[in-house]
Amino acid sequence: MQTTTPSPPTPSPPTRPVPTAADGAPVLPRRRFGFVLAGLGSTLMLAGASAPSPFYPELQERLGIGPIGVTIAFSAYALALLVALLTIGSVSDHLGRRPVITAGFVVLAASMLLLWHVDSGALLYLARVLQGLASGALLSTLSATIIDLAPPERPRAATLLNAIAPMIGLASGTILAGVLLQTVADPSSWTFLPLAIAYLLIAVSIWNVPETSARAPGWARAIRPRAAVPVDARRLFVVSIPIVLGGWATGGLFLSLGPSIMHTELGVDGQLGGALLIGLLPAAGAVAAAVLHRRRPVVAAVYGASALSAGTVLLLVALILGSLPIAVVAVVIAGTGFGTAFMGTIASLVPLAPADERAELFAALYIVAYLSFGVPAVIAGLLASAIGLHATVLGYGTVVAVAAGTAAVVRARSAR
Repeated sequence: MQTTTPSPPTPSPPTRPVPTAADGAPVLPRRRFGFVLAGLGSTLMLAGASAPSPFYPELQERLGIGPIGVTIAFSAYALALLVALLTIGSVSDHLGRRPVITAGFVVLAASMLLLWHVDSGALLYLARVLQGLASGALLSTLSATIIDLAPPERPRAATLLNAIAPMIGLASGTILAGVLLQTVADPSSWTFLPLAIAYLLIAVSIWNVPETSARAPGWARAIRPRAAVPVDARRLFVVSIPIVLGGWATGGLFLSLGPSIMHTELGVDGQLGGALLIGLLPAAGAVAAAVLHRRRPVVAAVYGASALSAGTVLLLVALILGSLPIAVVAVVIAGTGFGTAFMGTIASLVPLAPADERAELFAALYIVAYLSFGVPAVIAGLLASAIGLHATVLGYGTVVAVAAGTAAVVRARSAR
């Protein structure tokens, strides 16, 4: 928060009318609550997305699904999320934010209950599909809600929250699940049931938040598969794609094959150790985003892409040498890039989108993010079975490092 030097008294400005929501209700008593609730919802949604990762080795053995089964579970979530983004990602611009958020969190709660009682590969895949569909509807809607309800006196708070909430969620979901796996007798109950309850509470509480998107015709047309980027934002959107690709491809690799990489390549024993190292990536991203959120968006984006490239190169060195300390440093560096690159991208694009097109913009942005998150990770999972994990990770890392390094140069030049 910036401080200002006191100035001499000036005549009081005319009293501004109390802001009202799309439904005509006054927003001041409920605006801050809605802003915090949307941020909390985004955090908990991503915590639920990453929480299954530490369970994958145990599920692979207990359900007899093998490494390919884990890859299918991961890809089912990513694919379902993309389908939802392409179809219902912008429907809140027409039906309102609150109905979409309620429906999304109810479906998320159902997916958590399925994960709690999963006893077959089919049930695991169903749970992840439901989770992906709900997350796809919620990602753009919650992001737009955060922008809509941002404190007028702190406009950058929305960008910061949209950037760090997913990072905190991804980190906390992985780390807490790893801790529970090591410390309690029934970790799935302690992981998935509380998440289901939290999701239902958010689904109800959102109705105490002012509606910021008036009902408008055209929702049926909105669910036709499409990705929409406002005209003024298209050039910058294209320039930003390699940055998003580098960051989310790194996250996808860690959340899908991370446990295997930590154990096989770096000798990390135990589920907690692997979860802590995997969670370090988004945790470092959240810290870096908080530090850089007051800088110009281009600074955050260029730094993020550069850090992703440097951190990935250092991780390749760690894997070649089999050095865990070097790997930890590499994950921290790459993690700072993971958080700031996406934050800089959001901050650059949002001002270019009209209010009634924000959900569409976030839908398009997250389509790129989750394609980068899911598709390379699935390819890596298939290659790991064919050519081995070590060669796969080295090739994957090389591609990410080159893409991120190139993105840093392109984004810096585009700002001139």
